[in-house]
Amino acid sequence: MKHFSNASMLDRAILSISPIKGLSRIQAKAKANILMNYDAGGMGRRVKGIRGPATDADAASLGSRRVLRQRSRDLIRNAPFAKRAQSVVTNNVVGAGIAPSITGSNKKAATDAAAVILPFMQSTEIDAHRAMNFATMQSVVSNSLFESGEVLALRRTRDDPGATLPLAVEILEIDHLDSTLQTHGQNEVVDGIEYDASGIAVAYHIFEQHPGAAVRRLTLKSKRVPASDVLHIRRIDRPGQMRGVPWLAPVMVTLSEMRDYQEAQILKQKISALLAGVVETGDEGIPEGASGLDELAPGAFVYTEAGQKVTFTTPPKVDDYNIVMRLGLWAVAMGIGITGESLSGDLSNVNFSSMRAGRLEMDKNIETWQEQILISQFCAGVGRWAMDAYRLKSGRPVSPLQMGWTAQRRALIDPTKEIPAIIKKIEAGLTSLSREQRAMGLDPDTIARERLEDAARNPAPPVEPGAAPENEKGKRA
Repeated sequence: MKHFSNASMLDRAILSISPIKGLSRIQAKAKANILMNYDAGGMGRRVKGIRGPATDADAASLGSRRVLRQRSRDLIRNAPFAKRAQSVVTNNVVGAGIAPSITGSNKKAATDAAAVILPFMQSTEIDAHRAMNFATMQSVVSNSLFESGEVLALRRTRDDPGATLPLAVEILEIDHLDSTLQTHGQNEVVDGIEYDASGIAVAYHIFEQHPGAAVRRLTLKSKRVPASDVLHIRRIDRPGQMRGVPWLAPVMVTLSEMRDYQEAQILKQKISALLAGVVETGDEGIPEGASGLDELAPGAFVYTEAGQKVTFTTPPKVDDYNIVMRLGLWAVAMGIGITGESLSGDLSNVNFSSMRAGRLEMDKNIETWQEQILISQFCAGVGRWAMDAYRLKSGRPVSPLQMGWTAQRRALIDPTKEIPAIIKKIEAGLTSLSREQRAMGLDPDTIARERLEDAARNPAPPVEPGAAPENEKGKRA
């Protein structure tokens, strides 16, 4: 019994009568004591609102994914700060567009390919509906990604002989996935995505029409599309995650409550402005053409029926509107990954240092979203399709070419301070000129070519014999 010195008298009594049951009881209590070392691992009142289902990444959102999308879209349609958050993310991630460039060991082959592919991507010819160029597609993908959590891009083959390339890209909302199928042959289909025996996505089952389309003939027929012809763009936060959730999901309830709070404040101000005159009439009643109490409005004169008495209510005073809205917006901004200043548009309490410190964290998020989502999942996929279409159009093998992507430049908070710092980093050898040019959204090859063209167009004036050379400010020494 010396090994059970911490056992209670009841534990010892049970152990002496039924050793197996007694031992199980002592072991269970020991495990419970270990668990209780973490408050969050307990089952008390303080953790009542925390839910922890043992589900994988996709199962966690399986039952609520559709509802989340619909509510997210409603907030973006009707809540100004939700729409603002979407605009902030897309404007910073995409901006004027992530620009493609083509490079390779064979300069002539790269130049020839760029002369065909880049104008094609800059035109609406790349869009299956002929409405968007590639930069606009990026904005639509980013907006859909923020709003719905995921979006699809499909490769369509063009048979038009006059087409620059036999390629068209179609952007589809994730609602097009047919979630009713469960199998296709020997493969399993989960939420419209078909997996082989190894768990690799090999095809997507896609509705030909949007299930919520307002058309006369709505046919919910799905078609199997090979995974090589589909780009499934979403943010991956957990291992094995194949489906995304709206970016507003963590802050959706807060945003909705803030919208209600703001509308209540506006209504309160309307009620406070309700100064009107009430005229009590005698037995003859309300004069013909006069307004009754149902027409009560600011500045109006209304009449009461005989015997009616008017008692005005005193609405409760709601204080701290600015504090509540500000803290709520900052919480929403943190949940999304942007700064509170960019979400609210309020710059009254910031200076250069605080603005820059806040932007540093947001810029890291923007870079992550650019590189890990938009470029790696969408731009690289479309670029690969464009290169395949170019090889098919040319009809001959071409040397290996690579397509690079340059995101838009990061907005400088104070160029007079930041540009000299960048120049010093280059001069000190801490970075390269090309790297800094790309960080500013510029293509080093384009800049080099344009500088040569400028030099050829505006040659430097000849230096007279015996004249002193120009110093770095362009003046004669």
